[in-house]
Formats: sequence, C-alpha cells, structure tokens
Amino acid sequence: MSGFFDFELSSLDGRPGLLGGLAGKVVLAINVASRCGLTPQYAGLERLHEELAAEGFAVVGFPCNQFGGQEPGTPEQIQSFCSATYGVTFPMSEKLEVNGPGRHPLYAWLTDPANGFPGDIGWNFEKFLVGRDGRLLRRYPPTTRPEDNGLRTDIAEAL
Repeated sequence: MSGFFDFELSSLDGRPGLLGGLAGKVVLAINVASRCGLTPQYAGLERLHEELAAEGFAVVGFPCNQFGGQEPGTPEQIQSFCSATYGVTFPMSEKLEVNGPGRHPLYAWLTDPANGFPGDIGWNFEKFLVGRDGRLLRRYPPTTRPEDNGLRTDIAEAL
C-alpha cells in the first residue's frame, strides 16, 4: 500500500470504502474504545471534526477491543453509545486489531518504521495525523487531548 487512503476498510455499519471516501482530507485517525478512562475524548474529537470539516479535515475512529476488553460491543452498540453519549458523527470503522498477529494491515502500515513512527500501539486513543496525500505526518500518545495546542497547531499546518 502506498498511502492511508488505499486501505480497504468497512464502516461500522458495514459499508465498504471508508478510507477512500476521506481521500484528499487531512485526517486524525484514532483507535477508540467505549469503556476506557480516555473515552470522554470523544466529545473533543467530535468538536474538532465539526469545527474543521469545512476546511477538509476529518476524524476517523477505529474501535478496538485489545486493551482491557474496553470495546466489547457489537457495531450497533458501539454506534449507539458514541452517538447518544457524545454526539459522534465522524466516521467509524469496523472493529479491528491494532497489535499482534491479527493486526489490521492499516495499523501495520501506520506503525511501520518506514513511515517514521514505529512501534506497537500503547493504549486506546493513540492518534495519527495523516496529510491530504495519504502520508503519515505525526503520531500522538493516547493522553493527547483534542484540545491540546500542539495537536491543533499540527492540524492547522497540515490544512
């Protein structure tokens, strides 16, 4: 694969072509979970998504149950929780694995040393900033909040 937008992934509701539909946008990609201490980040991520959508920015969430079993729900349960609790409208993928032998090819690419930000995903809500051309620009630890100035500055520069 040559870039982020080339990976085949279905949305949480089963529609194919999730990433291809975001091509040409600056994207903040996050592995998410509904029962994590960092789950309240959903509110800030949604605000960021809404605030910058007109400038060609999108947040995309990748539900993952690999960290403490904190995303055990079905796709319907995940969608319902995110929508009802945090008003999430940004795209979400099918549930996937981000580490280990079942690691999704997208996460193998995101963590590939050739892309500059190697290493396993440490926990839920680890973030990757992707440029309009599908190249990886930055990686942020899970505790980086959507309101953090460094993240917002990097997004502004990418836009």
